[in-house]
Amino acid sequence: MSVIAVLVKASLNPDMVRAEPDGSIDVSAIPLKISDIDRNAIEEAVRLKQRLGWKLVTVSVVTWGPVSARMKDVRLAVQESLAKGSDEAIVVADDALTPGDQTLTAKAIKAALERSGIKPQLILAGEATIDEVTSQVPGRLAALLGYSYVSFARKLEVEDGKVIAERDLEDYVEVVEAPLPAVVSVTQEINEPRPPTLLQIRRASRKPIKTFGLRELGDIGKPSRKLLEIKAIQARRKQVIIEGETLEEIAEKLIEALAKEGVLQL
Repeated sequence: MSVIAVLVKASLNPDMVRAEPDGSIDVSAIPLKISDIDRNAIEEAVRLKQRLGWKLVTVSVVTWGPVSARMKDVRLAVQESLAKGSDEAIVVADDALTPGDQTLTAKAIKAALERSGIKPQLILAGEATIDEVTSQVPGRLAALLGYSYVSFARKLEVEDGKVIAERDLEDYVEVVEAPLPAVVSVTQEINEPRPPTLLQIRRASRKPIKTFGLRELGDIGKPSRKLLEIKAIQARRKQVIIEGETLEEIAEKLIEALAKEGVLQL
């Protein structure tokens, strides 16, 4: 049976970021949540599964440690994918792989698929994650696997051994074709994710989840980056009040103030 894989990331929840007075942020205190655009990738994967009759597998890599404190959030993200229609899930979790980078994440996904004996004909992913927004993992994974790669798809069809996608390139939309196997990243415009039903949520708890550590995956390397510090950008207003008798006088004073700040050149 042909297989669709969908990439799901438990990302740092941007709504739960809290900065200290000095601007520093404790990453370990930020809970994880399923990356928003991954929901669109899951929805599209489920729709293709229903139309094509293929098997659907969720793949997730833990990129924020410590793993022992993160697994609850990761499992919630994976369970949501299972409830929406995925048949099984593969999770890579190892403190030696955190904090992960895009290259290592792609290598971990490739190794986990191979270790599971799965060779997907199609791999779907969100165009970017909500915490790092690099849009790199799908492309890097395609390069490692030797698959075709289509990015920023807002419409997708699979037929006659190929994918046909509409790509959103801001100024215009293009239609491209690529042979299977392929990796496709999707945008939020591709669909409207449906919430799982209560019955689907119950069934999800009985679906298999395979968890791999670094030992099971072999030598895939180590993170190439070291996270030293994350700080919030703090914006402070100058709180300058410009007064005058007339609008012309106020405008002149404003121009002088902007010139003094180097914003304008007189």
